[in-house]
Amino acid sequence: MTIPDASVTAALPSTKQHFPALDGLRGVAAIAVVIFHFMEMVNGDYSRIFIGHGWLAVDFFFCLSGFVMGYAYDDRIGAMGVGGFFRVRLIRLHPMVVFGSLLGLIMLCANPLRVDPLPYDPGSLAVLLLTSVFLIPYPTMPEAGFSLFGLNSPAWSLFSEYMANIAYALVLCRLGRRAMGMATAAAAIVLCGVAYHEGNLWGGFNGDTFWVGAARVTFSFLAGLLVYRRKWTLRTRLGFPGLALLLLLPLVMPYADRGWIREVAVIVFYFPLIVMLGAGSVLERPWVRFCKIAGDISYPLYMTHYGVMYIFGDYYRSTRPDAWEVALVIGVSTVVLIAFAYLVMTCIDLPLRRYLTNRSR
Repeated sequence: MTIPDASVTAALPSTKQHFPALDGLRGVAAIAVVIFHFMEMVNGDYSRIFIGHGWLAVDFFFCLSGFVMGYAYDDRIGAMGVGGFFRVRLIRLHPMVVFGSLLGLIMLCANPLRVDPLPYDPGSLAVLLLTSVFLIPYPTMPEAGFSLFGLNSPAWSLFSEYMANIAYALVLCRLGRRAMGMATAAAAIVLCGVAYHEGNLWGGFNGDTFWVGAARVTFSFLAGLLVYRRKWTLRTRLGFPGLALLLLLPLVMPYADRGWIREVAVIVFYFPLIVMLGAGSVLERPWVRFCKIAGDISYPLYMTHYGVMYIFGDYYRSTRPDAWEVALVIGVSTVVLIAFAYLVMTCIDLPLRRYLTNRSR
């Protein structure tokens, strides 16, 4: 589960231990991604925005996904079968893929602040929608940076999530701890090679950098799964605010020469450490409730926010607001998007998943 998954709690059988801190960290990372997408509309030079490494949150999602996948399914995928596993995952993930695609299409076409004429005819829009709904990479939209899924750019990590799920069901669920360790080490070497060649690891969302994303998800998912299989958890009473701060630190780290080395270090060592700390944390009851809500809304927030970026981008280009106005607009918009994600979760996502689950029995 990249962010594109439910909370950790929702992924686990009711008889298993839950990890509320990991739920909360997923929510914090989702909000960080939203702010990062707003800021990249202000300035595409990531070295000049305060959350310039916000894209690293996706690598945290991939690592967390591997941990939760092993914990939730290692001991029951045999009984479920591959078909049952895929059915459960599709019901969990795909309703928001469809909804996010439809929302992106509406925002693209009905943008009240559009600066340039809409450059797509109905046939082109239909193709964009179909490829987005069925997660068929189609990097043709320049205004979305030629993202694999222009109507909802964050869906690239959902595509990666699906690939990781397939690999888990067919191969990884059968690997022992030693083989898993060797595979993770090999993936780390590949990640280092890709980072050195590219000079950074920010890619994966578009056609030109597709294989960068493949290297990112491969290592991080394996690392998370290895953390679970090896039972590497660290007991801590740091508290959720402390854990959230630790998660945010690499997202705001400045750029520098040979910065790819730091990016690799964050992905290979730091994020697995955060997962270990989150899995071993002890939270007070109020924070447990907060983390549950944050984890629940993280996936709807991640999958429904990007259409607003088309409107915000045109607003910024047409008005060139000062820094205080930008901060106010981004702050208010983020709160609205969180509230909207909660409504989507309660009114669309949860009811639809319950219906599909009942129909599949």
